[in-house]
Amino acid sequence: MTGTAPPGGRDGPHRPDPHRPALRTVLAGLCVTEIVSWGVLYYAFPVLAPRIAADTGWSNASITAAFSAGLVVAAVVGIPVGRMLDRRGPHVLMTAGSVLAVLALVLIARATSFGAFAVGWIVAGLAMAGVLYPPAFAALTRWYGPRRLVALTAVTLIAGLASTVFAPLTEVLAARWDWRETYLSLAVGLAVVTVPVHAVVLRRPWPAEPMVTPVGQEGGTPGAVGAREATPGVASSDAGYAQGVVRSRPFVLLTVGMTAGVLAMFAALINLVPLLAERGASSSLAAIALGAGGIGQVAGRLGYAALNRRLGVRPRTLVVYGVIPVTTAAFVLGPNHAAWLLFVAIAAGVGRGIATLLQATAVTDRWGPRAYGRISGVLSAPIMAASALAPWLGAGGAELLGSYAAMYLALAGLGVLAVVLLAFSVPEPPARRRL
Repeated sequence: MTGTAPPGGRDGPHRPDPHRPALRTVLAGLCVTEIVSWGVLYYAFPVLAPRIAADTGWSNASITAAFSAGLVVAAVVGIPVGRMLDRRGPHVLMTAGSVLAVLALVLIARATSFGAFAVGWIVAGLAMAGVLYPPAFAALTRWYGPRRLVALTAVTLIAGLASTVFAPLTEVLAARWDWRETYLSLAVGLAVVTVPVHAVVLRRPWPAEPMVTPVGQEGGTPGAVGAREATPGVASSDAGYAQGVVRSRPFVLLTVGMTAGVLAMFAALINLVPLLAERGASSSLAAIALGAGGIGQVAGRLGYAALNRRLGVRPRTLVVYGVIPVTTAAFVLGPNHAAWLLFVAIAAGVGRGIATLLQATAVTDRWGPRAYGRISGVLSAPIMAASALAPWLGAGGAELLGSYAAMYLALAGLGVLAVVLLAFSVPEPPARRRL
């Protein structure tokens, strides 16, 4: 069978087409490329940043600003990228994104002025929009259909180890070479792995978008909230459908709520070490606590399927995002003992890990899989921008409020606001609205 993929993203039961990679091959390929892309484009930077500053004389703030600018570019470009994904699929886009990522790293490594360095990160931001989670999530959502949660969980579990693998690897490389040679060697690895994998395993035909499914219960496939009824008068085109969704009150509340939650979450994560130092914890304990969050992140993703089965969309969202203000405040209000700090750090990591999957499924849980790329691109843009700006805003908030402890309590308040907004982010079934 060489035409449109069967419904639900299943492979044919008899003769697999050699020109259409099997779904398990696609999943395995994206697991590999996501961990490499995240590791090289994101997690190598904090390891190399001090060396870049020492070698070039550029300030740490300026270097971080260039990196953050790339993340903001990735967020903004994610919206048109989502439209391209809906129309054409991920094959050309993710392959081109991999090539562009390699070129960006070469520009960064060869930069002799800060302006050239910043341009390199802006180009890297364009590449990130084409190779990180959003396009991979869109591909797996369309191809896997009802089985998408298993695929999304697998990719986020593997990619969640990117810091575990690439932070020490980058440190080993940087101990032997300077930061420029290290980035060039990482660029070679990125080219060898991601470009051919994306070029080969993503050749699978892009299926037609599924129709909106019947209204279901909140705990099942609530997306099937019948968005045609939820947005009366919207044209039947995918663009019109997406426009109706993104202008709806639940979508606006979802976007603002998740953006606020992510801002609180990442500002707390990035500023954990200075907070604990301010409270008198040793640098080694602060580093261990920061690393413990990674353990919680993986554990949370492993447990998300069970949470998904037991709770509907609204309670599931409130539980996960409720972890953010609770753990953020607990770092300040709880005892300054190692066992407590490690417990809270792991709990915060669990929330972060599940929040990634919750964002990946938020659109389909509420409005179904139709126009997923367009709608999720609009949702992802401010969320990615918030995660990019979180380090600045957290540190600036601590300076403005006089301490990291006061800033953490303010972040906890922001997390509470996010929970309140998300409580109203689930569209009501049409039958209930007519009552």
